[in-house]
Amino acid sequence: MLWDQKVLYATLSDIGLRRRNNQDSFCVQMCSEQEVWEKYGHIFIVADGMGGHAVGELASKMAVDNIPLTFFKSRAEPLSNALKEAIEHANAAIYKRGSENRDFNRMGTTCVVLVLSPRGALFGHVGDSRAYRVRSDRIEQLTFDHSLQWELERQGRIKKNDVYLSEVKHVITRSLGPEPVVEAEMDGPHPVMPNDRFLLCSDGLTGNISDSEIGMIVRELPPEESARLLVHLANLRGGSDNTTVIVVQAGDLPGCPTPAEPISAPKRRHRGASLLWFFLAFASLGGGIALFSEGFRVYAFGAFVTALLLLIIAVLSLRSQPDHDPIGDADEGDATVDHHPYRIASARTTKEFMANLAQMELELRKMAHEESWAIDWEVHGKIIIAAKSALDRRVASLAMSELGKAIDLLMTGFHAHRKKLKQQKRDAADGDGSGG
Repeated sequence: MLWDQKVLYATLSDIGLRRRNNQDSFCVQMCSEQEVWEKYGHIFIVADGMGGHAVGELASKMAVDNIPLTFFKSRAEPLSNALKEAIEHANAAIYKRGSENRDFNRMGTTCVVLVLSPRGALFGHVGDSRAYRVRSDRIEQLTFDHSLQWELERQGRIKKNDVYLSEVKHVITRSLGPEPVVEAEMDGPHPVMPNDRFLLCSDGLTGNISDSEIGMIVRELPPEESARLLVHLANLRGGSDNTTVIVVQAGDLPGCPTPAEPISAPKRRHRGASLLWFFLAFASLGGGIALFSEGFRVYAFGAFVTALLLLIIAVLSLRSQPDHDPIGDADEGDATVDHHPYRIASARTTKEFMANLAQMELELRKMAHEESWAIDWEVHGKIIIAAKSALDRRVASLAMSELGKAIDLLMTGFHAHRKKLKQQKRDAADGDGSGG
């Protein structure tokens, strides 16, 4: 990345529909000076607190406060060591606070951190809050969940569709705070391409929305719109947990007047073509040996030459098509390398998803009419006309944007209506109490 390469971002944290308090926290610190950016970089953090009332909130808040403070003061090199040091220092601070108060005992939080610097995109994390990258037409999870499910899957003890999955799905194996020492996991630095989009999120999002759906939304919409639609979708599918998202988009390189052509991440290449050349070479060699044994030496010589040429082609093909993405050596420090993602899904927008989004908006609209939510129906009508037009023209980004605006308008009315009903219940309860 370059200092004058524009970075767009949006943040949103929502309590959800079933929780009494929001235990998530987030933080963004953009460098205002080039010298600081070149040494450290912009930092983005999402933390998901765990514990009883107020305990999780405190733990996540301490994480997002402590990590940047320690990170920007660190002299450790490479940068990954500075970030690791900052996360583990936050763990020590949270553990100390928890051990001083019985009510805060074993309080904890997950955290996921993104640093954008000249070296690329560096991630540090503890727990199951995630980091994704959306590039071209795919979404990649760049962090490993520190959960019992993922650990057992890695060890081959369970499979993704295992009947016991529900028992281990939400068990966290690593977090900040409960223990005096924790190992923060580092990923990257990853190369950053123009128009790369990164998502940091708590499990309130990933528990309700698939990777592919997340990829479609982040790919098609600008950060602010995608953040709102992701949170709304998580709530519309139950809102069982707090949901926090940070969407970050890398801009064009300086001097590029038009958006750069999307660049796909390095793809795993296969050796099928090389194997075919090897097969033909050995087949020709075998034919030459057979001809030589029968006395057809001239034809045998031609077959041997052909085999040699095919063998040369096979070797050159194999050398030009490696079967893995380039991975840096352990001693490369801050050199930007391309690491394998932990999971990959398509981010290409599908008709099914757009149809589901349109159906969701329609059902929400019906509910708004039935319950008399306060909606500006004139504005809503114009948005729907624009959405239908975009759908007819198959312009995915515009159609999703307009449907997102319609859902946002309706969800604003929904939350206002819900708040009004709660207030009426409180007023009624107060009235009954005074009358008794």
